[in-house]
Amino acid sequence: MISTNQFKNGNHIEVDGVIFKITDFQHVKPGKGAAFVRTKLKRVNDGAVIDKTFRAGEKFRSVRSEIRKMQYLYRDGTDAHFMDVETFEQMGIPEGLLTERLQWMMENDEVEVLSIDEKPSDIQLPTAVDLTVAETEPGVKGDTASGGGTKPALLETGARVMVPLFVDIGDKVRVDTRSGEYLSRA
Repeated sequence: MISTNQFKNGNHIEVDGVIFKITDFQHVKPGKGAAFVRTKLKRVNDGAVIDKTFRAGEKFRSVRSEIRKMQYLYRDGTDAHFMDVETFEQMGIPEGLLTERLQWMMENDEVEVLSIDEKPSDIQLPTAVDLTVAETEPGVKGDTASGGGTKPALLETGARVMVPLFVDIGDKVRVDTRSGEYLSRA
């Protein structure tokens, strides 16, 4: 069991049979009345974020979470397949859980897979990845008054990002995996 005074960002708890990740919490001691804890919780199964308030000292079932280094192998339309780099054990994670993250991953990339109660539930990517531009329109000088500007580009993984006009097909670009923004040439 875990008490509200043991909360830490990143911990997982079970509330009413649903597993949540604590993304933010604040202990509040009002001048009048009992203390309480205000939290932001992210539901593990669909990623929805909710605000919830608990009484101080309330207890919850602590959820065992584990991070394993794994290699992304391929996806087959229903599952994304990963292999543990130490034991060579393979596992599939439903693509629906990872849709947003798969657009930043190439086959054979190493990622960290988060397992909750021994069931894989999420992957943690590096904050930036280097990918090759597969398709983009040629940039035309003078398109904007300041000489800058952006254009859409399709990356080798199928992700679409806005890149500067000077980026061409075959260039490697660094992209922020959290926001999907172009950072620089790689």
